[in-house]
Amino acid sequence: MKRRKLTSRVEHGHRGFTLLEMMVVISMILILLAMAMPIYSQSVNRAREDAFRDSLLTLNQMIFQYTMDKQKPPQSLEDLRSAGYIQEVPKDITGSTTWVTEDDPPAILSLYQTETGIYGVHSASSKIGSNGKPYSEW
Repeated sequence: MKRRKLTSRVEHGHRGFTLLEMMVVISMILILLAMAMPIYSQSVNRAREDAFRDSLLTLNQMIFQYTMDKQKPPQSLEDLRSAGYIQEVPKDITGSTTWVTEDDPPAILSLYQTETGIYGVHSASSKIGSNGKPYSEW
């Protein structure tokens, strides 16, 4: 009786992927990434602008509330924090706390107001937002 050797024979066409197949798959992945990256970067930018818009609105509302409560506007953004109106001064769109304060009152906010101070804030950044306006004009 002859003993047969059990060896696994691999046929020539079933060894793996060819270089051409790998290049096609990698090319398809790169094309999909190239389409997805602009969408991702737009959503990140939109989220930054939304956070900036919320910070700007909150700061201006708290300046108004401080002025109405104390019958005088705050002298700085640090006054809002020390009085408990905000926990900390939020970051500007630039990533730092470089807000530009508006010192000229558009009108007197309270009848009993005798002092001057800051009446609003805006960004120090001159970069253009997604709406076409510079951040400093928001």
